[in-house]
Amino acid sequence: MNSVDTKTDVILIGAGIMSATLGTILKELVPEWKITMFEKLAKAGEESSNEWNNAGTGHAALCELNYTTEKSDGSIDISKAITVNENFQISMQFWSFLVNRKLIDNPKDFIMPMPHISLVQGEQNVNFLKKRFKALSNNPLFAGMEFSDDPEKLKEWLPLVMKDRTSKDPIAATKIDTGTDVNFGALTRMLFEHLESENVDIHYKHSVNDIKRTSDGLWEVKVRNEQSGAIENHTAKFVFIGGGGGSLHLLQKSGIPERKHIGGFPVSGLFMVCNNPDVIKLHHAKVYGKAKVGAPPMSVPHLDTRYIDDKKSLLFGPFAGFTPKFLKTGSMFDLVTSVKPYNILTMLAAGAKEMSLTKYLIQQVMLSKEQRMEELREFIPNAKTEEWDLVVAGQRVQVIKDTETGGKGTLQFGTEVITGEDGSIAALLGASPGASTAANVMLEIINKCFPQHMKEWEPKIKEMIPSYGLALMDNPELLNEVHSSTAKTLRLREKESVLN
Repeated sequence: MNSVDTKTDVILIGAGIMSATLGTILKELVPEWKITMFEKLAKAGEESSNEWNNAGTGHAALCELNYTTEKSDGSIDISKAITVNENFQISMQFWSFLVNRKLIDNPKDFIMPMPHISLVQGEQNVNFLKKRFKALSNNPLFAGMEFSDDPEKLKEWLPLVMKDRTSKDPIAATKIDTGTDVNFGALTRMLFEHLESENVDIHYKHSVNDIKRTSDGLWEVKVRNEQSGAIENHTAKFVFIGGGGGSLHLLQKSGIPERKHIGGFPVSGLFMVCNNPDVIKLHHAKVYGKAKVGAPPMSVPHLDTRYIDDKKSLLFGPFAGFTPKFLKTGSMFDLVTSVKPYNILTMLAAGAKEMSLTKYLIQQVMLSKEQRMEELREFIPNAKTEEWDLVVAGQRVQVIKDTETGGKGTLQFGTEVITGEDGSIAALLGASPGASTAANVMLEIINKCFPQHMKEWEPKIKEMIPSYGLALMDNPELLNEVHSSTAKTLRLREKESVLN
């Protein structure tokens, strides 16, 4: 039996970092608005935002080589690195605001200082890294970055990586100490606890089954209470679909024209996790390598120090896996049911274009543990098989869409926002850098969906994000002020010895 219809101002679908961020910002801007959130799982941050389902890197393009590409003339294009870094600075400012407002008690519960290192081997890759370092170090966003190809210096930076290394190939690294390790699961849970205290209606174990437009322009969301089985109808002026891999199906159900010519391809991730505390304490950094030829950007190998459940961990990966599910808790029919008459040509075009990705995924799925260990030994030469366990991380749905530059069926490696023409509905699709840029992405949604309010909201937004509307790289004094204030507020100045 249907429950009595309820009306609200905003409906958030999915209890991940995106909904948490959007809900928190909106509550600061318009505390009188009524917000309702639905999540099919039992608590917040259990899918893509969960600390075991993502790399926990504060993506600022400090070490991720896929954000800088070599152009045909040999120069390095750093435009994407600048964008990612600027966006992360917005998140840092927003998190600092939350701490200063006492909405978060202890920032160390979700963010820790962590050196970010890029590591490459082979003459060609070393030359690339040198050029990348020169291009980035001339930009104030990347101040403090160091380069070295001296094995003795690399032993200081990376004792575990350099120990027992016998390869004669040239090796080099860049290092910057202002990187971070971010527990997005913990942050998500903190934000939802705050939203609950602000009288946001939070409904766990509630699955959204359908979304449709009503005759009076509102959105009706049909929700199933997983405990009682009751079907509930909720209407709102604005709906945000932040359901991770589940967002595509809900976007399709909305019926908006913008849903067409968009598809998704699921890729799962696996990590090797070290179980030897003596090995874990020898490494203190996030170390990113270079993706192999033919591998997609999300496959960039990295060796990460992580802080999870107040415990220092060491992870290596990701290794790609495949399942037709769009979520870890999804259905085996997710991929098939996402193919519609209006996106089938887009999907087929992607299939024809991305044969190398298909081949890569097949190879990855077929890897044995020992073969994965061989890849790990490119980072840790003396890694012992018995000291590493395999864990399944989260599901990511890579967006496929028709673009002017890439043509029909272009695979998008990033975060995509789809909004209805009138701004009454928005959906978030895609993957990395995702969570790291949540504050910026949510501000973009607010700007696009609520343009009539932006003038009155701008002072409050600038209180939350002092650099709002400005490029930090063009304002070095403001950049220094932001770096200094966020590091102090988030307690990122304390350094930990590598051997601790």
